[in-house]
Amino acid sequence: MPLPRPHIPTQSSFRFAPSDAALADKAITYLKRHPHNLHSLSSDFTPVAASCLLIKSQFDQTLTLKFLNWARHRNFFTFRSKCLALHILTRFKLYKSAQALAEDVAVTTADDQGNLVFQYLAESLQVCNSSSAVFDLVVKSYSHLSFVDKAMNIVKLAKAHGFMPGVLSYNAILDAVIRSRGSVQFAEEVFSEMVRNGVSPNVYTYNILIRGFSAAGNLEMVLYFWSEMERNGCLPNVVTHNTLIDAYCKLKRIDDAFGLLRSMALKGLEPNLISYNVVMNGLCREGRMEETSQVVEEMKRKGFVPDEVTYNTLISGYCKEGNFHQALVLQEEMRRNGLSPNVVTYTALINAMCKAKNLNRAMEFFEQMRVRGLCPNARTYTTLIDGFSQQGFLNEAYGLLNEMVGGGFSPSIVTYNALINGYCLLGRMEEAMEIVQDMVGKGLYPDVVSYSTIITGFCWHQELESAFQMKAEMVEKGISPDAVTYSSLIQGFCQQRRLDDACNLFQEMISMGLCPDEFTYTTLINAYCKEGDLNLALHLNDEMIRKGFLPDVVTYSVLINGLNKQARTREAKKLLLKLFYDKSVPDDVTYNTLIESCTNVEFKSVVALVKGFCMKGLMKEADQVFETVIKRKYKPNGAAYDVIIHGHCRDGNVEKALKLYKDMLLSGFLPHTVTVIALIKELFTEGMNNELSRVIENTLWSCKLTDAEVAKLLVETSHKEGNMDAVFNVLGEMAQDGLLPNSGVTTCAGGGGGGGGGGGQSTLLMLWWFAAMNLVPPLPCSSANIFVKIFHLPLYLPSLAGNVLMNELGLCSLHSITCGSP
Repeated sequence: MPLPRPHIPTQSSFRFAPSDAALADKAITYLKRHPHNLHSLSSDFTPVAASCLLIKSQFDQTLTLKFLNWARHRNFFTFRSKCLALHILTRFKLYKSAQALAEDVAVTTADDQGNLVFQYLAESLQVCNSSSAVFDLVVKSYSHLSFVDKAMNIVKLAKAHGFMPGVLSYNAILDAVIRSRGSVQFAEEVFSEMVRNGVSPNVYTYNILIRGFSAAGNLEMVLYFWSEMERNGCLPNVVTHNTLIDAYCKLKRIDDAFGLLRSMALKGLEPNLISYNVVMNGLCREGRMEETSQVVEEMKRKGFVPDEVTYNTLISGYCKEGNFHQALVLQEEMRRNGLSPNVVTYTALINAMCKAKNLNRAMEFFEQMRVRGLCPNARTYTTLIDGFSQQGFLNEAYGLLNEMVGGGFSPSIVTYNALINGYCLLGRMEEAMEIVQDMVGKGLYPDVVSYSTIITGFCWHQELESAFQMKAEMVEKGISPDAVTYSSLIQGFCQQRRLDDACNLFQEMISMGLCPDEFTYTTLINAYCKEGDLNLALHLNDEMIRKGFLPDVVTYSVLINGLNKQARTREAKKLLLKLFYDKSVPDDVTYNTLIESCTNVEFKSVVALVKGFCMKGLMKEADQVFETVIKRKYKPNGAAYDVIIHGHCRDGNVEKALKLYKDMLLSGFLPHTVTVIALIKELFTEGMNNELSRVIENTLWSCKLTDAEVAKLLVETSHKEGNMDAVFNVLGEMAQDGLLPNSGVTTCAGGGGGGGGGGGQSTLLMLWWFAAMNLVPPLPCSSANIFVKIFHLPLYLPSLAGNVLMNELGLCSLHSITCGSP
């Protein structure tokens, strides 16, 4: 039903008929003395009587509020009366009530551009002894409802009639534009108009603009407005600083974010809890978990107590790093501190378990959150659907999808993409295409991820013609292929040994402005190695370094295998030492400068180099890299210690491994379960019983979870009895359940180190170890079956061990190249 268009009165309309005036007087008497009699007036009370009453009582705040409370939902309280009430409430500075009423006017009145409300407010301004502040309030109310066009029109009308809208109006419009993710260019135009009209921006104006350009990723404009506000004598406040800190973090400029945080004290500003949470979020995004402990300690020294956001940020960060044990420790600490884990907390834990392929534990958390009265949200369901789809359990995924829909959540494009990926992994491409048709029927259209997933599926299964048909379709529909699309197609050509076509596609990818990544380069390098063209493979490796990608163990392994096949073993070893030879890297880059300029993310590639040396048994070279890192004033992280300790254990140098283990503990890191077991095994073999006891004692001490008490008792008892097989079995089970730390630092909230795997990663690592030691793995059949399913090989095949170890320590194995993992 169309909204009624109100009658706009003339000035003479403020003269009231005697009957209406009498009704108004009677109502005033009742409101003052006999409010229980008001109901007797309801049927006869008119809109004109309501206006008359408001004008008569406009200076009596109590009486006005009593009347509005009575009249609010009655038919006689019409557009005209509401506009009069807006004047009076604004004059009384009852802005919250006035804004609620203005929003009611906005949604219940047929007023296409806001002309009617402006006209009546302007005509009734004098009779209500009001001011232009009422226009600011109405503009703010319309902006809050995202009626930006109407709000802008009211501002123009106010200016045209001699009223000057204030900074409140412009700030409200700017905020509405930014909130609705509208054009930041339009926001800039509004700001320019504001300045032209002589309205001085305040700190809130600049905060809104800085927030908007920060969300758009436009740091240049963020810094421009920052400088502009300082030039105009408008000092940035804590909110301004937090917004810029967040902008730096999102652009991976963590050091700049830290610098800004430190500069606040010099300006007399005290960072708040949000400041520290924003910095921690940036560190977690970059995987710099070790540094979060310093931020937490500083935060506590300043008197701030970690809140739900702090804990959820850290738990998500540790889950992303695969350090499931530390995430659980934080969850328990959160409860001890009186904070209840919420949906965000549980979704992060569920996501970690899904990525670790531990679906049983993921479902345990899912049930646990429901027992605690928490309702899963759309993201929780999508995370589980993706987890089950990734492992090919599509029936379970559809069961969760049905539950999701039954709970009132609509599947998103991300949910459908997860199902598409599940079908592609199983090679059921027709059913993957049916999902696309189903989602289109529900008003959702495939995006670049949908198409790239299907293209990758076709390439995996050698259906290149279908893959290119999908590429043509996505381009026809205006969706540009991304780097994943091209990398998958290049891999498809390489698998069919069509290197010329792969190279042409590689050049097309570059001409489209898309940057090849490590996977693209390694795919081509592998293809050239298979063809025996080592010179081109090495040329691509050099190009990869020039473009800022440090080769990882997969790249090195491909090249080394290629060289070994041609009996070029000396070159193979030299390649492992490549970054130690200035002549082997671009002229303007040396090994030291590579380490010196590494960000924390790139630093992982240096750790990968140590892994490469360790896996080839080149411990002297691994030590050289490790020591160089320390000399360059980098603090090795938990992953680096784990790798080199494990390498020395494999090499039989238990004394060196034990020294590094002690250094690791002194540096505040907890070793990975695999590292601990490797060290325990060597100490046991060498008969170093005192040292063995201390390592086991340290390991059990580091387990801060109450769930592990029974398991700890079993380890202690078995060790005292000399039953080392039982010790290894129990430690394996503890690792699988996330009860042992998979690397990290020894502090609680905020402590930790990257590089460790989650509970599910430990499962595969433990399988490898038990295979290496000829022990029966303490895992349920389903875990072993998943292991066999993932690698398509017998469980204890010795040649698999190296690849599993590489993959689960954070590196891709050669299997990922041959099997097409993206």
